[in-house]
Amino acid sequence: MLYICIPTFDEAPTVGVLLWKIRKVFQEFSREYEILVYNDASTDATAETLEAYTKVLPLTVLTGESRIGYARALTTLCRAAANRTRYARRDAVITLQGDFTDQPEHIPELVKRFEGGADIVIAEREGGTTGPKPVQQMRRFAPWALRLWSRAPGVPGVKDPFGSLRLYRVSVLRDALKVVGDNPLIACDGWAANVDLLLATTPHARRVETVALEPRYDLRPRDTRVKPMADLMALARFGREVRRRPPSPAPTGSA
Repeated sequence: MLYICIPTFDEAPTVGVLLWKIRKVFQEFSREYEILVYNDASTDATAETLEAYTKVLPLTVLTGESRIGYARALTTLCRAAANRTRYARRDAVITLQGDFTDQPEHIPELVKRFEGGADIVIAEREGGTTGPKPVQQMRRFAPWALRLWSRAPGVPGVKDPFGSLRLYRVSVLRDALKVVGDNPLIACDGWAANVDLLLATTPHARRVETVALEPRYDLRPRDTRVKPMADLMALARFGREVRRRPPSPAPTGSA
């Protein structure tokens, strides 16, 4: 089973089309899948849009009464997938955004590498200056902000720890969730959340792979929500927090 996990906030113009694109991908790339969406107290028509698609897709919508932010929404989705799976070693979670930045057409490439033995597959940008100006600024200064307080936290071989399009073997997520117990799996929102999830899971993975898959910023109808100064400061605070953490545990190899 592949669990497609999508945190959303005010994505009514895109999320319905995104879900239909995912359906089309799996019509041509036959795999068993379920879509899990967290609607983070959207104020537009996101809830109504999602409700219509629950009737025609293997879609479950999770929601709360108040907004919890990207990190907690992503954690909720990971926990939901880990609780639903029957075969943690065989199943995987794929995370992506609900605004067309991450392309459903890239899912088969992630899955092929997973089926080849990878426990985590990370989509990385190849470089360049694509994207809105705030995103370009973040891409330029984010690694510096992390290194300001930490010893360059990261994963060997991973050049871009900030992207959202990834695949995680469910057993890896389960092991990471066992370590934190009832505590948050992800400590910081925004781009730091994607770094933190990677740092939490890679100690439990025996094989991590990257693949060059460019995000698209020209398809979504809204402006970017990146705020370079505030997001860079959040990354710096996250880096300081990472430096204080105890060493990560070795892979457990759970079934």
